[in-house]
Amino acid sequence: MADTDSPKLDAEAAEQWQLINTPLGEKWSGRTRYAAAMFFYKRGEMSAETLEVYRICARLDSTDPLPIIRDRGIGRDWLKRMGFE
Repeated sequence: MADTDSPKLDAEAAEQWQLINTPLGEKWSGRTRYAAAMFFYKRGEMSAETLEVYRICARLDSTDPLPIIRDRGIGRDWLKRMGFE
C-alpha cells in the first residue's frame, strides 16, 4: 500500500481537489467532478451517499451537487470541507 504522506499522493490529492472544484457549466465538468469525487470516496473522505449525488450530477454540467447534498441532510463533513455550510 502507498505511503499516505508521499509527495506523489499529495500531488494527486491536490490535482483531484482542483478537479472537484471545476467550475459549473464547463463542458464535461459534471463528469470531472464525479471522477474526482470517486478519488475522495476511495480514500474514505466522502460517504457513499455523497458520492451518489456527484454521480447523479455527472451528466448535468451546470448543476451544483453541494446544495443537493445539503438538502438531503448528508455529507456534512464534506460540505464543511468544501466551504459550503
